[in-house]
Amino acid sequence: MTVRKTITEMAKSAREASMDIASCSTKKKNEALLRIASGVEKEASFIQEENEKDLENARAAGLSAAMIDRLTISDATIKSMAEGLREVAALDDPVGAMSRTWIRPNRLQVSRMRIPLGVIGIIYESRPNVTVDAAGLCLKAGNAVILRGGSEALHSNRALSRSIQRALKAIGLKEEIVQVVPVTDREAVTILLDQEETIDLIIPRGGEGLIRFVVEHSKIPVLKHYKGVCHVFVDEGADLDMAENICFNSKVQRPGVCNAMETMLVHKNIAEDFLPEMGKRFKEAGVELRGCGKTRRILPDAKGAVDADWPEEYLDLILAVKIVDDMDQAIRHMAEFGSKHTEAIVTQDYGRSRKFLREVDSSVVLVNASTRFNDGGQLGLGAEIGISTSKLHAFGPMGLEELTTTKFVVLGEGQIRE
Repeated sequence: MTVRKTITEMAKSAREASMDIASCSTKKKNEALLRIASGVEKEASFIQEENEKDLENARAAGLSAAMIDRLTISDATIKSMAEGLREVAALDDPVGAMSRTWIRPNRLQVSRMRIPLGVIGIIYESRPNVTVDAAGLCLKAGNAVILRGGSEALHSNRALSRSIQRALKAIGLKEEIVQVVPVTDREAVTILLDQEETIDLIIPRGGEGLIRFVVEHSKIPVLKHYKGVCHVFVDEGADLDMAENICFNSKVQRPGVCNAMETMLVHKNIAEDFLPEMGKRFKEAGVELRGCGKTRRILPDAKGAVDADWPEEYLDLILAVKIVDDMDQAIRHMAEFGSKHTEAIVTQDYGRSRKFLREVDSSVVLVNASTRFNDGGQLGLGAEIGISTSKLHAFGPMGLEELTTTKFVVLGEGQIRE
C-alpha cells in the first residue's frame, strides 16, 4: 500500500471511529483509560525492548544526550504514563456539559453544549510518552486521534499503539479511535495535512521548524506555538527577595522548556539594588548573562546583548537582561519581542499589576509568580496536550475542555418564526 493510501485510509477509519467515541459514556471512556494504563504497565518489558531499538539507532545516528534522554522509556516513564491516564480518568468529562442557558422572549430555551472536535491529528518529535498522553486526553474528550511521532521513536510508538488498541478492543471500542502512523516517510506528514475532509484539527508539538512546516502546508486548522520567549519584569518597589527567587526559578529550574524566562526586564530605579545580587546568583548557577549597555555598567561581566538576543528562545542557561525606564517600556518590549506565551511582573503596586494583566497580550500573565507555572497540571487543568499561542480556538495550556467545542441546543414548544 502506498503512503498516500495508508494515510487516507487511516483518516477515513478515524472519522468513522470518532462517531463511536463521541457518543461513548463517561464510564466507558474511563474504563478504556484504566485498561490502557494497566496494559502499558503489563507490557512494559516489550515496550522497553522496542524502545531500546530506537535508542540504538539514535546513538548510531549521533543524536545528542538531551534527545536520547527525551526518547528513553524508563521504568519511571512507564509509571508516569500509567498515572497520567488514571488522572485523566478521574477528571470531569467536558462532553455534554451545558455552559450557559437563556430564555428568549418567544420562550425558546437556548443553551450551549460541549461536544468533541472529531478527529485530531498530532505531529510530534522524540518523546514517545506523548503517544500515551495525547491518546488519553483525546479519548476522554470524545475524539479520535491520529498520532505521527518522529521517525526516531517509531518502534516505541508502535509498541505503545499496540497496547492502546488492545485495551480498546478488549472493551468493545474501535481500535481506530487511536492510531499511530506506521511509516517514517516525511511524505506522510504532508499527506496527513491534506486530509481536510476527515481531520478537524492538527496539533504540532516540537521545535519551531516543525511547527512552521505544519502551518505552511496544512489545509486543516492548526493550534500552535512557535516558541516561548518569556519575560519577567521586576517593577519599581518590588520585593527584591521575592523578585530574585522568581527570576531564578523562571530561568534555572528547567532552562530547556518553553515556559522558562528568556529575558529579564528591570525597572531603572531598582536596577542598582537588584542586579548585583541577582547577577551573582545567576553566575553561581552557570547562567550566561547578555545585557544592554545600562545592565553592563552594573554587571560588567555580562556579555553585550545584540539585537538578535531579544527575540531569542535560548532553551539553555543563557539570559538576556534589559533595564527599562518604566512598565510601559517593558510592555512594549514584550509586545515587540515576545511570543504570546508567558509574561510575569514582580510588583507591590496593585494598580500597576492590574494594568499589566489588562495590557499584556500573552496566553498566561502572572503577578508575583514564576513563568514556570504556565502548565496545564500546575494551573489545575489536570493534564494538557500542549500550549497554544494562537487565539482560535484556544489560548494557553490546552486541557480536556480545549479539546472540545460547543454547539447551540434550542428547546421549543412549537414556536415558528414570524
